[in-house]
Amino acid sequence: MSQVSVIIVNYNAGPLLKSTVKLLLNSPVVGRIIVCDNHSQDNSINDIELLAASRSRLICIRNMENLGFAKACNIGVEAVDNCKYLLFLNPDCLMKGNALETLLTFMKSSPETGMAGPLLFNPDGTEQLGGRRAIPTPWRSFVRAFGLSKLSERYPRLFSDFLLHQQPLPDGPVEVEAISGSCMLVRREALFDVGLLDEGYFMHCEDLDWCMRFRQKGWKITFVPDARVEHHQGTCSKARPVFVEWHKHKGMMRFYRKFFRNQYPGVLMWIVSVGVWLRFGVLAIWHSVRKAGSIVVIGRE
Repeated sequence: MSQVSVIIVNYNAGPLLKSTVKLLLNSPVVGRIIVCDNHSQDNSINDIELLAASRSRLICIRNMENLGFAKACNIGVEAVDNCKYLLFLNPDCLMKGNALETLLTFMKSSPETGMAGPLLFNPDGTEQLGGRRAIPTPWRSFVRAFGLSKLSERYPRLFSDFLLHQQPLPDGPVEVEAISGSCMLVRREALFDVGLLDEGYFMHCEDLDWCMRFRQKGWKITFVPDARVEHHQGTCSKARPVFVEWHKHKGMMRFYRKFFRNQYPGVLMWIVSVGVWLRFGVLAIWHSVRKAGSIVVIGRE
């Protein structure tokens, strides 16, 4: 019986997808690899299908439309083999060294851990945002949006940021409130206990939702710094930035309503909601202006 089945949701990841898959095929702990394609318009899934012709444990699933990340992941779960662990991995994540084996070794030693994530780093070697974090509650989001996290040194419990990447790396695995959905090693037993990803999220925040539900069920979430993964963030979303930002902000509002509606005063929830959509408006305008500027430059050339 294989130890890990891998689920990759692809959407126009380009050549990075093939690089990611080839690294996994060389891992001794990986069994079945399921690539669930959300109707990509590039040739990335074609390359994987050619590779799958000679690799029986590599399975390609083509969706006839972009179903979103959560739904595509859940489709992939249905195709896994009889393994004890599932790795949910973005197509632009490159496992370095024995990263997967390191995550797996830790999970085996910690039966109370339901989900573990690696140290995610950018191509320039810097630690990436989101690999280890606290849950962005409405209050923490308010603190970050208005720059109040600067007061965290004096009042750490009240004004702490939910992103932890600026803190010193721990010497070993540490429990955290949330990890990134770009790379999650999940215990199969825990998945069946908690349930599948919430398909009400199209993309973004479904990982936060899952982390909340894992912790509500008593499962620990652990950050493992010795497992290193290079994440080329934005590879699948750079062509449609406004579309991505819309679903990111919509997902955050769903997350707030689902878990915090009855825990915070209505005024604070209203302020946070206004802040979320104002932020989306600013980003949408910025991306639109940037795109228009690039079109003008190309036209002049």
